[in-house]
Amino acid sequence: MRRSKAETTETIRKLIEVARTHFTVYGYAKAVLESIVHEANLTRGAVYHHFRNKKELFRVVLEDVQREVAERVEREASTSEDSWQQLFLGCRAFIMAAVEERNKRIMLIDGPAILGWETWREMDKNHSMRLLREQLGIMQKQGHLRMIPLDALTHFISGGLNETALWLANESLKPSALDETTEVIRAFLEGFKESTGPGVHGPTAD
Repeated sequence: MRRSKAETTETIRKLIEVARTHFTVYGYAKAVLESIVHEANLTRGAVYHHFRNKKELFRVVLEDVQREVAERVEREASTSEDSWQQLFLGCRAFIMAAVEERNKRIMLIDGPAILGWETWREMDKNHSMRLLREQLGIMQKQGHLRMIPLDALTHFISGGLNETALWLANESLKPSALDETTEVIRAFLEGFKESTGPGVHGPTAD
C-alpha cells in the first residue's frame, strides 16, 4: 500500500532523529547503519529508498543540526530590541549551541571531516552565517556599524566563532573558558561600532 506524504515525512523525521543520536554517541565512523535502521523500526530497503548510503544520511542530519543552531541564534537575538545586543546574543548563542553534546561532534568534528570543508561551509553560509550577514547589514543601514565590506566582515566574524567553538569543544578546557569567550566576543564586536552619532551603545551584560 502506498504511503501518504505525511507518513513518509514522519518516517524520514524519525530516521533522522535516531541517526542523530547514533552519530552523536558513536561518531560517524563507528555508527552502524543497520543499528540505526533497527532502532528506527524500518527496513534497510526503506532507508535506501530515501538515502543512498550512510554518508548521505549524515549530510541530512548535519543540515538538521545547522538549521536548529540557526533557529536558536535567531531566537536568542530576538529577545532584545537593541541591535548591538542582538548581534552579541546571536554570536553567543551560536557558540553555546555549537558546543552542546548533541551538536558538537556532528557539527564541528565529523561534519567537515566527512563531507569536506566546502560542503560544510555552504551549509553554514545558508544558516547561521546568513543570519549574521543580515544583522550586520541592518546595523550598517541604521548607522550603528562602521561602513566596511559586509561579506569580508561576515566571513571574518563567522570564522572566529567557528574556531572558538572548536576550541571550546575541547573538554580539557578550564571551566571559565565559556565566560572568557563571552567577554572576548563583547570586546571584539565593540571594535566595529560606528562611533559617530549620539546614543549608540554596545552590547551589555545580562
